[in-house]
Amino acid sequence: MGPVKTRRKLLQNAAPVPRYTSYPTAQHFSARIGPAAYADWLGALPPRAKLSLYFHIPFCQSLCWYCGCTTKAAQRHDPVTSYLAVLAGEVAAVAARVPAGHEVAHIHWGGGTPNILTADDIRALNATIRGAFKIAQDAEFAVEIDPRHIEADQVAAFASAGVTRVSLGVQDFDPSVQEAINRTQSFDATKRAAELFREAGIASLNIDLVYGLPHQTRESVERTIEQVLTLDPDRIAVFGYAHLPARFSHQKLIDESVLPDVVERFGQSQRMARRLAAAGYVRVGLDHYARPRDALAAKPLKRNFQGYSTESADALLGFGASAIGQLPQGYVQNAVSSGEYAAKITSHGLATVRGLELTAEDGIRAFAIEKLMCDLVFSSAELICKFGAAALPIVEEADALVDSDREGFVERTADGFRVTEHGRPFVRTICSCFDAYLGQTPAQYSLAV
Repeated sequence: MGPVKTRRKLLQNAAPVPRYTSYPTAQHFSARIGPAAYADWLGALPPRAKLSLYFHIPFCQSLCWYCGCTTKAAQRHDPVTSYLAVLAGEVAAVAARVPAGHEVAHIHWGGGTPNILTADDIRALNATIRGAFKIAQDAEFAVEIDPRHIEADQVAAFASAGVTRVSLGVQDFDPSVQEAINRTQSFDATKRAAELFREAGIASLNIDLVYGLPHQTRESVERTIEQVLTLDPDRIAVFGYAHLPARFSHQKLIDESVLPDVVERFGQSQRMARRLAAAGYVRVGLDHYARPRDALAAKPLKRNFQGYSTESADALLGFGASAIGQLPQGYVQNAVSSGEYAAKITSHGLATVRGLELTAEDGIRAFAIEKLMCDLVFSSAELICKFGAAALPIVEEADALVDSDREGFVERTADGFRVTEHGRPFVRTICSCFDAYLGQTPAQYSLAV
């Protein structure tokens, strides 16, 4: 196949689609779901509910131009201190509404940059959480870390709080790439952060990488992989850069003329996948890699707004500005700006401004899409066993998908289909075939590869 035809095929199959960290996706949330609905849903949780808690810290020391997160640069610590006080108010309001017999199996602090918190802040927030919720003794506690801004006293505070896993943001070690995205980060600083956490007893380490950034090439991403491998992380996440300057104005600071095209992006992702496989990592879902010893490589997978995990909870409760929660009835999201979030918590206790109540059909499609994103399989028998005759229209759609496949992305099984290794990079595109909402409202998505 010539280069022109290859590019045409990639553009066709890698067209922008959702990342499917939820279904329906957040673009379809509406203001019809507010604090009253969230309060009702919390109160309806099972008596011995198993919970996962996410805390959003929407501050960074400086803004990385590639970033698609809800965050802002904080030049002073006062806004962070004020935010934590409001966050404590939300924790109290939510905890008062969940069943007394609940148990928290998973905690995640994300951002932004959670290590913008001082050691005292870390201890105080941890005390707030543990004073309000019953935390399981074996709960996983994960924290996202910017290695450029971590000190020994913060590491000690995270360790004493019970953190079990840290995720170090790297993206890329090439100096020209770092300059182009306004994130200068040396390998030595990253290595020091990894060593500090391991010396403190936090042995589980993740590394986050990104391909498709300005100035990246297949050779440069492989050099970054080689450096990352010397840190021996348990997990590595490899995300495709989502260039959406209309949504994230700071991305306009990136020179689009030096962004890799779709063919080069695809080549980078495949080069990284091959190198990680050669190093002994197991590919998990679309874009995660884990050592065979890691739970992510062995246990059943789930997918939520933090990506892939092994936790299985009755509800994911989101705390903080812009945080999203997932309950049996549907999704809820807090006010995005920290100012509006603070005002709503102060006046109402809850800051829900939008969400979505799942229909029966939504639940079936969400289950099918999550299975594809996690296990790369579609099982008609499993779907019908779980949902009955209501699943039959989705089963028919699956049959039609297999019949229409001309790329070798899927192969038929006894009761459905599986995604092939050739089709794995395009699993988001495959999932979009089951998305009944796609195209209903204007939305911007990233390329599928």
